Amino acid sequence: MDPRGSNSSMLHCKTWQYTRVWIPDPDEVWRSAELTKDYKDGDESLQLRLEDDTILDYPIDVQNNQVPFLRNPDILVGENDLTALSHLHEPAVLHNLKVRFLESNHIYTYCGIVLVAINPYEQLPIYGQDVIYAYSGQNMGDMDPHIFAVAEEAYKQMARDEKNQSIIVSGESGAGKTVSAKYAMRYFATVGGSASDTNIEEKVLASSPIMEAIGNAKTTRNDNSSRFGKYIEIGFDKKYHIIGANMRTYLLEKSRVVFQADDERNYHIFYQLCAAASLPEFKELALTCAEDFFYTAHGGNTTIEGVDDAEDFEKTRQALTLLGVRESHQISIFKIIASILHLGSVEIQAERDGDSCSISPQDEHLSNFCRLLGIEHSQMEHWLCHRKLVTTSETYVKTMSLQQVVNARNALAKHIYAQLFSWIVEHINKALQTSLKQHSFIGVLDIYGFETFEINSFEQFCINYANEKLQQQFNSHVFKLEQEEYMKEQIPWTLIDFYDNQPCIDLIEAKLGILDLLDEECKVPKGTDQNWAQKLYERHSNSQHFQKPRMSNTAFIVIHFADKVEYLSDGFLEKNRDTVYEEQINILKASKFPLVADLFRDDKDSVPATNTAKSRSSSKINVRSSRPLMKAPNKEHKKSVGYQFRTSLNLLMETLNATTPHYVRCIKPNDEKLPFHFDPKRAVQQLRACGVLETIRISAAGYPSRWTYHDFFNRYRVLMKKRELANTTDKKNICKSVLESLIKDPDKFQFGRTKIFFRAGQVAYLEKLRADKFREATIMIQKTVRGWLQRVKYRRLRAATLTLQRFCRGYLARRLTEHLRRTRAAIVFQKQYRMLKARRAYCRVRRAAVIIQSYTRAMCVRRSYRQVLTEHKATIIQKYARGWMARRHFQRQRDAAIVIQCAFRRLKARQALKALKIEARSAEHLKRLNVGMENKVVQLQRKIDDQNKEFKTLSEQLSAVTSTHAMEVEKLKKELARYQQNQEADPSLQLQEEVQSLRTELQKAHSERRVLEDTHNRENGELRKRVADLEHENALLKDEKEHLNNQILRQSKAESSQSSVEENLLIKKELEEERSRYQNLVKEYSQLEQRYENLRDEQTPGHRKNPSNQSSLESDSNYPSISTSEIGDTEDALQQVEVEQQNNGLDVDQDADIAYNSLKRQELESENKKLKNDLNELRKAVADQAMQDNSTHSSPDSYSLLLNQLKLANEELEVRKEEVLILRTQIMNADQRRLSGKNMEPNINARTSWPNSEKHVDQEDAIEAYHGVCQTNRLLEAQLQAQNLKHEEEVEHLKAQVEAMKEEMDKQQQTFCQTLLLSPEAQVEFGVQQEISRLTNENLDFKELVEKLEKNEKKLKKQLKIYMKKVQDLEAAQALAQSDRRHHELTRQVTVQRKEKDFQGMLEYHKEDEALLIRNLVTDLKPQMLSGTVPCLPAYILYMCIRHADYTNDDLKVHSLLSSTINGIKKVLKKHNEDFEMTSFWLSNTCRLLHCLKQYSGDEGFMTQNTAKQNEHCLKNFDLTEYRQVLSDLSIQIYQQLIKIAEGLLQPMIVSAMLENESIQGLSGVRPTGYRKRSSSMVDGENSYCLEAIIRQMNFFHTVLCDQGLDPEIILQVFKQLFYMINAVTLNNLLLRKDACSWSTGMQLRYNISQLEEWLRGKNLQQSGAVQTMEPLIQAAQLLQLKKKTQEDAEAICSLCTSLSTQQIVKILNLYTPLNEFEERVTVSFIRTIQAQLQERSDPQQLLLDSKHMFPVLFPFNPSALTMDSIHIPACLNLEFLNEV
Repeated sequence: MDPRGSNSSMLHCKTWQYTRVWIPDPDEVWRSAELTKDYKDGDESLQLRLEDDTILDYPIDVQNNQVPFLRNPDILVGENDLTALSHLHEPAVLHNLKVRFLESNHIYTYCGIVLVAINPYEQLPIYGQDVIYAYSGQNMGDMDPHIFAVAEEAYKQMARDEKNQSIIVSGESGAGKTVSAKYAMRYFATVGGSASDTNIEEKVLASSPIMEAIGNAKTTRNDNSSRFGKYIEIGFDKKYHIIGANMRTYLLEKSRVVFQADDERNYHIFYQLCAAASLPEFKELALTCAEDFFYTAHGGNTTIEGVDDAEDFEKTRQALTLLGVRESHQISIFKIIASILHLGSVEIQAERDGDSCSISPQDEHLSNFCRLLGIEHSQMEHWLCHRKLVTTSETYVKTMSLQQVVNARNALAKHIYAQLFSWIVEHINKALQTSLKQHSFIGVLDIYGFETFEINSFEQFCINYANEKLQQQFNSHVFKLEQEEYMKEQIPWTLIDFYDNQPCIDLIEAKLGILDLLDEECKVPKGTDQNWAQKLYERHSNSQHFQKPRMSNTAFIVIHFADKVEYLSDGFLEKNRDTVYEEQINILKASKFPLVADLFRDDKDSVPATNTAKSRSSSKINVRSSRPLMKAPNKEHKKSVGYQFRTSLNLLMETLNATTPHYVRCIKPNDEKLPFHFDPKRAVQQLRACGVLETIRISAAGYPSRWTYHDFFNRYRVLMKKRELANTTDKKNICKSVLESLIKDPDKFQFGRTKIFFRAGQVAYLEKLRADKFREATIMIQKTVRGWLQRVKYRRLRAATLTLQRFCRGYLARRLTEHLRRTRAAIVFQKQYRMLKARRAYCRVRRAAVIIQSYTRAMCVRRSYRQVLTEHKATIIQKYARGWMARRHFQRQRDAAIVIQCAFRRLKARQALKALKIEARSAEHLKRLNVGMENKVVQLQRKIDDQNKEFKTLSEQLSAVTSTHAMEVEKLKKELARYQQNQEADPSLQLQEEVQSLRTELQKAHSERRVLEDTHNRENGELRKRVADLEHENALLKDEKEHLNNQILRQSKAESSQSSVEENLLIKKELEEERSRYQNLVKEYSQLEQRYENLRDEQTPGHRKNPSNQSSLESDSNYPSISTSEIGDTEDALQQVEVEQQNNGLDVDQDADIAYNSLKRQELESENKKLKNDLNELRKAVADQAMQDNSTHSSPDSYSLLLNQLKLANEELEVRKEEVLILRTQIMNADQRRLSGKNMEPNINARTSWPNSEKHVDQEDAIEAYHGVCQTNRLLEAQLQAQNLKHEEEVEHLKAQVEAMKEEMDKQQQTFCQTLLLSPEAQVEFGVQQEISRLTNENLDFKELVEKLEKNEKKLKKQLKIYMKKVQDLEAAQALAQSDRRHHELTRQVTVQRKEKDFQGMLEYHKEDEALLIRNLVTDLKPQMLSGTVPCLPAYILYMCIRHADYTNDDLKVHSLLSSTINGIKKVLKKHNEDFEMTSFWLSNTCRLLHCLKQYSGDEGFMTQNTAKQNEHCLKNFDLTEYRQVLSDLSIQIYQQLIKIAEGLLQPMIVSAMLENESIQGLSGVRPTGYRKRSSSMVDGENSYCLEAIIRQMNFFHTVLCDQGLDPEIILQVFKQLFYMINAVTLNNLLLRKDACSWSTGMQLRYNISQLEEWLRGKNLQQSGAVQTMEPLIQAAQLLQLKKKTQEDAEAICSLCTSLSTQQIVKILNLYTPLNEFEERVTVSFIRTIQAQLQERSDPQQLLLDSKHMFPVLFPFNPSALTMDSIHIPACLNLEFLNEV
């Protein structure tokens, strides 16, 4: 490539000083220099200054185009796309790659359609899932260059153009081809993941470790070099999901199996298997370390630094398992590989004649080889050393020399490995195949690059031949794209001449070409490499691409497109034949192992061709070659390696020509594998070989620089004049006029339809004009500012001078005045001083005299005082001395007495201590035995007290009943006496006998009652005595127990006080993590449920009925049905009375009235009897519960509630008694009036008299009364029997408790005996453990009791409600019957009729209307129908329906309604999975229904804000806690779907609005240059969004959420999540776009973020935490605007960017792009300073933010202020079948 023609013309026009150029350099390839003086026409040399200030006189020859290349402006250095450079040539390309690689650590760079990838030899964090998601859906030119961008472009073009794609990855060994291809496949597996559960994408990725193990090896250039080429077709369906894949391989380097150069290794699988030889399942392989085998020890070093072969082997096995290779097949594969190692180590011994050799029968390696392959040892031993010669007449067996045997053995090893390699590839393809129809595919070609070594053989020849074919295809494709771009823009173009390597390809593959002559020589019986070389010399000596070396007759030179390569012909024929002796193959075919025999079947000879054909047919794609395939001359050609390779290569080119190719060129920066070290010589060599410079040449030959009219106008509007801008508003015309005036040569630019095309160097020229314009403007500004500054300075000096003069004159005047004032003051000072001096002398003399007098008088007084004091002290000393002597005598005597007392007391104390120890042991025994007895005794005492109270109550009731019975008996006696006086017939005698029997029975009952009372009193006394004994025993242990409890409490408080704060923090953190995990599980569950639905839809085509009553909830999770107690019907008596009332309603005479009263009385008596029985049951239940409550101190509320219910039942019983008495008096009064009106009825014998009347009654009435008395007696008997049974049960219960306490005491005694044997510390620990276990057991018992009490309480509540309801109905019936009898005026109790009740907030519906309810209220409901109504109206309606089902105690109805509702909501959300309004509507309704179920559940925690009216609407029968959990999970799913919809609407707007749109006018003109989007990835009419679009969308979200009544707390969480997504997407794009990292982008971001913050404040959403989520983006914007030069700037950046990780900060600094040439780039030293200051941070290794991260959502309880009875149902809902209750 030599585009110097245009360069010379540019040099003529750029003759100014300081122009920078490139000159050749032997060490650095190209070196930068600067002109020291202007160039003039005719000069033969240029005076240059190098970068080290060396002056150089560089000769030039303009006529022969020997001129230096021009350098690009610094502002263009570091561009993403090499074709965007103004000067396109080799030094510019090399320098740009070097700057990006070393200074910015960017390994990817575009070069037109080619992605240049430089191997960093270091793991970079740019391939994670977050990076994949960041590049997904982006245009190729929008983001930084990346392999993911190429993959996304191929994926997008496949989906858009419906055309197959190919990604061609090429480069030298060690350049990173395999890694690049692997990352491309990972991208497709992530973006186009399979829609089914086949996990085909995982299988595609799993094929990589297998192929690396069997096809990669360590070379001198690469530790993981691919020694074969492969083309992987990844198939997609119509939805562009991966459905399968297919792999084709090319030219495996079989010679590496038997030979490796120094410091190289064999294939990885051999060393992996040796590393795992110690595993039990591999013992039969008889392997040791790799150094012990000939085939693995050739290269010397058998290990790779940083590689664990055993670990890699485990990954290989896992991959084989994932691809469906059975364990037996895996073992067989490893046996074959191990057999190759043993075959290579077989020792061959030469015989003396030299023409034959032998193998020892005891050779261990040969035995292992035959055993592992299942073949006969003797045959293999024979045919390794012999060969068979077949002639037309006979067959000979011939011995072979040592070298021939070694060659045959090596050929066999290579053949076995090649066949195994083909078998593994075939099975990988089978595992990746699919039965589904393939719609399109993307192929990834990982093939060897151009190779040249000191000794080049057959492998290098085939590799370079393949690269020649690929380069031809690449050149034609680049040229085609370039011409298509010109035609699209309607630009006239001329044919660009580019290098065509067709002559070189013809030299190799044409008729009688190199390969053809090689095949012919292979057919010659005695053909040799030398003869073949001579034929080449004779045939192709005149070819321009073929040369003969001067010093060799066995080598030849081929001039390839990249370089000259000399090939040594030795070994070409042998490698082309790939000869393996048939006898050895036949032995392998007879193997007893099926896999080994299958490898060597005859049809394997055509494996490459057949496999290729099969793969092509299976892909369902018709591919036609642009060139006809070469036909095989004869059958023998199919067997040669060269022919097979040429055929497979032609098929590959055919496939590539039928697809749209994408190119990745991998560059190896150095041969030492040093990270981020750039060798210019090696790099430029590879750039020339891989076609990058050819792309540059083609681009430079045309119009490489392209600008849209809009970008050109914004960039270069400073070059336009004001009148030009005012004349027209058409930017296109303005650009045309400006260019025509600036560039006089019209051939330097062309105007396209949407772009302006420039020749090479023109953009640099325009940049210079722009810089000159700015420089002139800068000079003008500087001149004006400097003049203004000088004027300001002069005015300031003049004003300062006048001020100084004024102050100096004032100072002189003030100084004169001060002198006069001081002179006068001095005279005054002298006068005063003289007077003061005289006064001081007088005062001094007077003071001296006074002092002398005072000292003299004081001395006399002190002398007299000292004498008196001496006498007084002597007296005191005498007093104290005498007292001391007396006290000492007394103390001596007292001490002696104390010693005697102490000895005696010690003796007594020891005796007492010994007795106390004995007593303490027995006391401690009792204390430990009776732990907890105190509470039990208290419980028993309370039980006894309650029983006494109950007994007292029952006694009082029994006495009352007895007195009543006595009164009734006395009345009957009187009536019988009167009846005897009036009637002396036989019936009176019968009555007397019955009365007498009744008396005897009554007396008998009284006697039995007395016996029971005596027994009860006696047992009570025994129990009291026993309780007293237990109390006495328990009192002894109380203090010990309190002491232990206090000690335990102190220890627990001390421990809890230390760890409470840490535990709270840990609990909060764990709660958040658990909530996040739970919601992720809910999200995964919803995804799995959706996948299940999709699979079911796919498997069941056509219309499928789904019953409306079918509950998917039941299939999803087993929720227990709601159980209620069954209640019997007790209204039979009431129905009988009503029937009698209807039958007797027509009779209005007095007999009918009396009959009615009699029936009424009987009904009331029977009802009274039932109520008494219920009362007894309630009393029993209450007594049991009270006894349990007293012992457990639990459930005080339920106990008080039961007492209140018992009180109400007693009151009701008293009312019924009063009604019975009133009815009786009414009957008697009515009878009296009836008898008085009839005046002496004749049938008087049939009457009897009542106690309060002198008249007689019928005998039937008397008998009826007698039967009533008998019934009363039987009732009393039943009560007494029940009391007796109850008492006996209580006694048995107490006895059982006593027995249990005895057993417990025995156990404690045994435990105490055991503890006596332990140490004191162990005794304390054991005691604490026993106490803890006891308390635990008691807690469990208490819990069971509480559960039983709660169940009993609910049961009693339900029964009391039913009884109260029936009593109310009975009262209403009585009132109605009494009002109907107008003629009847009796004195009776007043009853109040029940009024018609108001709406109670319940809705009733029939079971068959449930489907209609769900359809109208859920499935077919539109949110617009409820505009203007109460928010969340469907939730309220559903709750009112649930409440009615609860009221009617219908658990099936509740279960069915809730299940149908949940399924209906899921169905609606699935149908409207992209409707934000519908999703938010059901989120608010689901949350409101959840709140209603909590608010009206009856739990006190949820009822704190309820009104009294709302408490009446609580559920009574059912506990719907589990359904609340189901609704909570459903709310989480709806919330996640809502966020997904909102993100889908916002995400296309974010990058355009936040980074690209011009929010601040004028900033677009100062954006970085050279940035251009690729037309191939742009869609016409692509929308551009501004920040107002995001704000409008946010306003829409907020309005919808608020209008639909969603909780404010949830709204805050929604916008926090959305702002996090805006932050993540924007920051990720900023980190992946070089053009966005500039000062203007920082200003734009700051403005946009402030607008979003203002919107949050306007909507009162600042408490949501959304601003905190934007903190990384805010700091990134500030980082772009800060200074980046000094140490202080680095410290400021580190202290400011606390929310950005170190990688993110360094990435932004590396990407930072100056706006113009006046701004400097961020230096490498400054970035290193930042890294040094931030190295202490423990930042995550992730570069990008996770845009898919979702904060865990909380649904706080938010009760409604509405009451159910205030809700109105609109008619538009069509719910007329709902009845208000």
